[in-house]
Amino acid sequence: MENKMSALQKTSLIILSILLISCNQKQTKSTMKKDVHSFSNPEEVAITHMSLNLDLDFAKHTMKGYAKLNIDNKSNARKIILDTRDLSIEKIRLDDKTETKFELGKFKEFMGQSLSVDITSDTKSLTVYYQTSPNAAAVQWVETEGKADFLFTQSQAILARSWVPCQDGPGVKFTYDATIKVPQNLMALMSAENDTVKHADGVYHFKMNQPISSYLLALTVGDFEYKKIGRNSGVYAEPEMLEKAVYEFADMQKMIDAAEKLYGAYRWEQYDVVVLPASFPFGGMENPRLTFATPTIIAGDRSLVALVAHELAHSWSGNLVTNATWDDFWLNEGFTVYFENRIMEELYGKEYADMLEYLGYGELLEQVKEFGDTSVKTHLLLDMKDEDPDESVNAIAYEKGRFFLRSIEEAIGRKRWDEFVNKYFSQHAFQSMTTEDFLQYLNDELLKDDEALKQKINIDAWVFGPGIPANCPKVKATLFEEVDAAMQANGIIPTQSKTQNWNTHQWLYFLRNLPDSLSLEQMKNLDNAFGFTHSTNSEIQCDWYYHCIVNNYTVAQAFIEKFLTSVGRRKFLTPLYKAYIKTAEGKILAKQIFEKARNKYHPLAQHTVGELLN
Repeated sequence: MENKMSALQKTSLIILSILLISCNQKQTKSTMKKDVHSFSNPEEVAITHMSLNLDLDFAKHTMKGYAKLNIDNKSNARKIILDTRDLSIEKIRLDDKTETKFELGKFKEFMGQSLSVDITSDTKSLTVYYQTSPNAAAVQWVETEGKADFLFTQSQAILARSWVPCQDGPGVKFTYDATIKVPQNLMALMSAENDTVKHADGVYHFKMNQPISSYLLALTVGDFEYKKIGRNSGVYAEPEMLEKAVYEFADMQKMIDAAEKLYGAYRWEQYDVVVLPASFPFGGMENPRLTFATPTIIAGDRSLVALVAHELAHSWSGNLVTNATWDDFWLNEGFTVYFENRIMEELYGKEYADMLEYLGYGELLEQVKEFGDTSVKTHLLLDMKDEDPDESVNAIAYEKGRFFLRSIEEAIGRKRWDEFVNKYFSQHAFQSMTTEDFLQYLNDELLKDDEALKQKINIDAWVFGPGIPANCPKVKATLFEEVDAAMQANGIIPTQSKTQNWNTHQWLYFLRNLPDSLSLEQMKNLDNAFGFTHSTNSEIQCDWYYHCIVNNYTVAQAFIEKFLTSVGRRKFLTPLYKAYIKTAEGKILAKQIFEKARNKYHPLAQHTVGELLN
C-alpha cells in the first residue's frame, strides 16, 4: 500500500497530536505540585528506573552497594537533586563512565539531606555508590537471642531515602530491578516479582515492571516459607507461623475476585502477604505484589482480616492512583477504607460491613474530639509544611475521607458512583493525583456543574473545612443494637447467654462504650466474667488494657507490660502510652516500660512513643 496521506488525514493527525499533548499535560499536571517533603527536582529531571545492588551485613546492620538511576532530563538541567538521610556516599558515576561532583546539603530534621549531583544535558543515568547507617530510619534489624536474623523496611512516608538515594516523593514514579545478597540461610523478598524458595547462594534478583513511588519500595529478609492460597495469591511466613497465616487468610483470593468485580482488573499480577515480626509498626503496608502484615491480625478466627482487604484495596487506590503529595494523603486512605468496606460487604454481607463502618465512625469522632472540631488538622486537604508526614497519620485521612466518598455515593446512587470510580482508576492508572485535580475530575465526569448536587454533597466543607460536615452519612449497625440491648438490660456486665455469640467487633463496641471511670470491683467482675486480661485478640487486648490503665486495675499490669514489650504496632502503643501519661505515676511506669521495649520497636515507633513521653 502506498504510504501517502490526504490533506484530511494530515489535518486529522495534527488535531490528534494536539489532543494527545493536551491529555498528557493534564495527566502530568499533578506531579508539578511542589512537594514540601522532598528536596528533589523532578519537574526538571526525574528518575524513570532504578537498579539496586545491595549486600546486607547483618552483623553491622548496614547495606552497601549502589543504586543506578535512569533519568529523564526534561529541561536540559545541569543538576539532579536527590533525597538522602544518613547515607554515606562514596562516589557517583554518570552513564557507567566518569565520576562526577556531588554535594550534600544541610541536614534538616526528619527530612535528611539533599544530594545535588552534577549532570550534563546528555546524561542518561547516574550510579550512586553508598552505604546505609546502622540507624537508618526505615530499617529494623530484628534480633533473636542477640543475633540479627530478620530485617524489614518501612519506606512510607519519607523514609525510603534512609536506605536508597531517590526522589522521595509520592508524585515521582519509576520501575526498578534489584540484586540483594543476604546470609545463605535467609530469604529476601521485595515489592516486586519474588521467588518462593530459598537460594543456596543467598543472592536474590527482583523486577518491578510497573512504575511505583519510592514509599512503595520495600525489602524484608527472614527464614520464610511460602504457601499458595489461590490463583494469584499466597502467604510467606516463618515456618512456625505459616499454617496459622494460611488459615487466617483463606479468603484472600475471594477478596481479590471481589475487588476486581467492583473496580476492575488487578494490575500487579500476583498478590501475596508476608507476615512480619510483631515489632512491625503498622497493621499492614500495601507494598505492591507483597503486603507486609503484622502478626497481631492472626487471631485464630479470621475476625481481623479486614486489614488484608484494606491493603489489597490499595492496589487500586494508592499504588495505582497515588496521592501526588502527602498533603493529599486522604486520596489514598479515604478511597481505600471505602473500597475495603465494599470488599467486606461483598464477602460477608452488609450487617458485617456496617459494624466495621460504625467502629470507623467512632474513631473519626474521637479524632475530631482530640484535635478540636475547628482545627485545620481535621481538613482533608492538609498543609504539612515543616511537619513530619510520618507523625501525621490519623483517622481524618482514613475515616473523614471514607465518609466524604460515602456522601457522594448517597447523593448520586451506588450505580453511578461505581461507574465513576471504575473510570477514575482506569484513566489515571500509574499516575499521581492532587486533591485539586481529583475535584476537577469529579466535576467534569460526574457533577457536571450541577450546583444543586454540589451543594448537596457539600464538597468545600468536607475537603477544605474542619470537623464533620452536617451531611455525613448516618451510620447504623444492627448487630451492635444487640450489644446495646444487653447493656441496658444488665448494665456493664451482660449475662453469658446474651454474649455467647458475640463476634470480635461486638466486643470492641462493648469495650468502647464502657464508662470512662469504673470501680476496681467493676473491673474485676468484668474480667472474671469475660477473661479480657487473658485475651489473645490484639484489638480486644488494646481496648481492655486502656480501661485497666485509666482505672488502675493493677491485676492486668504484667499482661500490659508484656503486650507493650512484644508488640510494636503504633495503633496499640499510642493509646496505651497516652493512657499512662495522664498521671505522674503512670508516666514513670510508662518510661520504665519504654526503656525495656525501645530496642524492640521500629524507629518510627521509637520516635512516636519517645515524643509522647517527653
